[in-house]
Amino acid sequence: MNSSKDQLLALVEANPFITQQALGDALGLSRSAVAGHLAQLVREGRILGRAYVLPSRQPLVCIGGTNLDRKLRSLEAPRMGSSNPARQFESPGGVARNIAENLARLGLPVHLLTAVGRDAAGQALLADLQALGVDCTGSVQAADAPTGSYTAVLDEQGDLMLAMADMALTDRLDSDFIRRCAPQRAAARWLVADLNLPAPALAVLQQEAVTRQQHLVVVAVSVPKMQRLGTSLAGIDLLVLNRTELSALMGDALATDTALNDAWQALRARGLQRLVMSDGAQGVRFSDGDTLSAMAAPKVPRGRMREVTGAGDALSAGIVAALHRQPQDLRAACKLGLSLAALTLQTDATVSRELSPALLA
Repeated sequence: MNSSKDQLLALVEANPFITQQALGDALGLSRSAVAGHLAQLVREGRILGRAYVLPSRQPLVCIGGTNLDRKLRSLEAPRMGSSNPARQFESPGGVARNIAENLARLGLPVHLLTAVGRDAAGQALLADLQALGVDCTGSVQAADAPTGSYTAVLDEQGDLMLAMADMALTDRLDSDFIRRCAPQRAAARWLVADLNLPAPALAVLQQEAVTRQQHLVVVAVSVPKMQRLGTSLAGIDLLVLNRTELSALMGDALATDTALNDAWQALRARGLQRLVMSDGAQGVRFSDGDTLSAMAAPKVPRGRMREVTGAGDALSAGIVAALHRQPQDLRAACKLGLSLAALTLQTDATVSRELSPALLA
């Protein structure tokens, strides 16, 4: 590292907020010489403007729901219309929040923009994320509403029977909020938005993704909220959803491969660039040119399967983490996503504690 430009880059990496005067003093250069080196580094893509953001440390910004998950798992085959013995688990939840935690446990820089109450649950949820290194600056903390909740009823195998979600607080993540939090999103190349966001807020993100050349990933959360996607899908780099949600979006059961490929073509015509459809234990279908390709899910060892909550969010997080490094390789991204989902299926927690940066190697 002999050149002044390389020495300057090392100083910027150590302190991205260093001033031009301080750089000049450290290297014995004039401010005009420093400015020239910085301009060349920006042109080369080695730094990204003020405050000299390095590409490897660009935050992945997640926007959407945070809530408390309550899971009731039946101890035997459930009987409807009757009381059933069960075991209860509680853990942090919310699609955007879960994705943010997965990404943070993988060692990636993450910023979460969400809405919680100023109650004990909301403050604990934010504190847990911040302890993992997730930046929550700019999130809504409401004094007049409780933190959202998600209650899942699982059968004795851990499969979802019914879920009830109180996510009204996420309606405050509206288009005005999206505009207010522009500074928190300015340095991001990848944005992940869940469909808890109101439709106008999502429309703002789509328009910004087009004008700023950002990658916008939209993750479905439920069948009823599929209507929040507008007619135009321009600006959405990737849509992640399951077969039921895709069927709701298209108004068709999509029972055959031909129907799935027709749906993909219709979504492409609406401006969508890429698609991943989770197909449960069958794995995923992902857009690979003109057709959808299939990828099988890894086998969970016999007796290790716990329950399904959070597996879809782990899938989405793995896909985003891989694309953050190799934006064009959706096949490799799906492989990592399926691996993370398999780990999540083997724990009662919504996010597996076994996630680590080593999984990105």
